[in-house]
Amino acid sequence: MAKRDYYEVLGVAKGASADEIKKGYRKKAKELHPDRNADNPKAEDQFKEANEAYEVLKDGDKKAAYDRYGHAAFEGGMGGGGRPGGGFGGGQGQGDFGSAFSDIFDDLFGDFAGGRGGQGGGRRAARGSDLRYNLTISLEDAFAGMQKTLNVPTSVACEPCNGSGAEGGAEPSTCPTCSGMGKVRAQQGFFTVERTCPTCSGLGQIINNPCKSCSGAGRVEKDRSLSVNIPAGVETGTRIRLAGEGEAGMRGGPSGDLYIFIDVKTHELFERDGNSLFCRVPVSMSTAALGGSIEVPTIDGGRGRVQIPAGSQSGRQMRLRSKGMPALRGGAAGDMFIELAVETPVNLTAKQKELLKEFDELSSENNPESSSFFSSVKSFWDSMKG
Repeated sequence: MAKRDYYEVLGVAKGASADEIKKGYRKKAKELHPDRNADNPKAEDQFKEANEAYEVLKDGDKKAAYDRYGHAAFEGGMGGGGRPGGGFGGGQGQGDFGSAFSDIFDDLFGDFAGGRGGQGGGRRAARGSDLRYNLTISLEDAFAGMQKTLNVPTSVACEPCNGSGAEGGAEPSTCPTCSGMGKVRAQQGFFTVERTCPTCSGLGQIINNPCKSCSGAGRVEKDRSLSVNIPAGVETGTRIRLAGEGEAGMRGGPSGDLYIFIDVKTHELFERDGNSLFCRVPVSMSTAALGGSIEVPTIDGGRGRVQIPAGSQSGRQMRLRSKGMPALRGGAAGDMFIELAVETPVNLTAKQKELLKEFDELSSENNPESSSFFSSVKSFWDSMKG
């Protein structure tokens, strides 16, 4: 059976860079790994084929020869018998596999076994997990800032054993299974697999006499009260990090961090957009027509006065400078925008209706938007007739 093109085997284009070739091999090695393909009898041969292709294409000289002569470059009479680098058919096949596979061993088995273990029990103390706390505050609190006390359920270092996990705070002993490495190796077919030690779960140490309070974990569940400063100007999605206030580490390891995510509640009067605030204010028809002054609330609890120009329409906006939200990291505060909503009166008396009818008869030419609209309508109908 004719050999497949090495570039095709690795799923890369001809002329691919060394980095692209390595990435292609890593992807194929993971995809075809025998441990992931126990039900595929062809997986091992395909895995060997990928290794053979990579052994050639990763080497500049071999790659140049292959690009010029193809597979014939490594057959009898072209500078080397058998498969490239000794292939899998000869006595050196096992060693040559290691040569190619060592290039990506750490990357590949980081997926299978969580990375390679350190020397001398380097993983004895595991860092604690980060915690998330969702905090809902009002818009007024976001404007002014606040000091907030939080009750956070978390893991803290066990006091009786000082976080070591051993009774009386004694030092753990080196794991006899992995000799403190946190990893064990096993031979599987033609290569060696490195896995997390089952005895110590990768910590490199074992506890002969576990602490009764924490059962050897070195930490216990407990609620903590934390005082947190919420700066002025926060908005929904703002994240506050408290370093070292997360879950305690295993067996004396460093604590994780606590992340507070802010959610600002919807306000009944103000709508926020960044540092700007919007407030919709109803005004009467007479005020909108004649002009006047209205009083509006501000987010700091104060009052602002706004002049309404005569002839104002619904939707008109007026600005109150620096009456919006403060900037989170300093700088000028935002503005507040007042949007007018001209109200149509309801439940009119007979006298009011009569006055409005009289007003309407006298003001047919004082409505510029209506005049413009109906003029356009007339032009449209005339064009349709034509």
